[in-house]
Amino acid sequence: MPYLSGPTLCDISTRFGLPVSYNREETLSRWQYLDNLMDYCIKNGRFSDLLSYLLAKNQFSEMLSDCTVDEIEAAYSYITSAAIKKINGILYFGGKELTVIGKRFAVRPIGVHVEMDTPAVKTIDREYIKSISSRAMADVEQGNFDSAITKSRTLLEEVFIYVIEKKNEKPSESGDMMKLFKQVKDLYNMHTDKGTDRRINTLLSGLNSIVSAISEMRNKDSDAHGVGASRISIEEHHARLFVNSAMTMADFILSVEKKVNAVHS
Repeated sequence: MPYLSGPTLCDISTRFGLPVSYNREETLSRWQYLDNLMDYCIKNGRFSDLLSYLLAKNQFSEMLSDCTVDEIEAAYSYITSAAIKKINGILYFGGKELTVIGKRFAVRPIGVHVEMDTPAVKTIDREYIKSISSRAMADVEQGNFDSAITKSRTLLEEVFIYVIEKKNEKPSESGDMMKLFKQVKDLYNMHTDKGTDRRINTLLSGLNSIVSAISEMRNKDSDAHGVGASRISIEEHHARLFVNSAMTMADFILSVEKKVNAVHS
């Protein structure tokens, strides 16, 4: 399984409704963070969603990035099958089993058929954007720049997925934020238009640079990966720029979605 750092686990917890801020002074281990999250998801009926998120193919993109398509498919199938078998070895004596239904996971009594409801599209609004941005800026204030960048990237990814699903389309599973953004631009016809003021088109053309920079920084400098030669040092004003850029971009995309879908409703 991919390595999940303490800050990354805190961000995943926040994504699933359990707000947690990473503090280097705390004594919680990575396992304790995950254990608390699993307990929360079980109590709130979101354990299937958590497993689907943790075992999604795009979560393995970094560790399998140098593989061919066939190697990726074989490795992903092997890893997920092995994980399910291990989990079922634990569940067996309780009369339960973990099974895959479509692309979702469910714990059920052994041999019992379970129908999975199609999850409703998560609602994302300006208050949600402000909430995530505020938490990211709080990370900046505390010097947790890695966590702030991760939240910035997560915010954009969630907004992209949200507006894609609002068009009843399936988001790209590649885990590539630039591909998600391309989907958004295609679905909402967000291409520079000759009939639009050139200054507006200049701003719109800069959106690619914002998304690309945040996506690339997420891969090279965030807490999602271990410290290595490719990581670069950033300062507080850089982290603030990333958070504010992500918030502005997310708000703009949400505004486009509301305008376009209001016209067609």
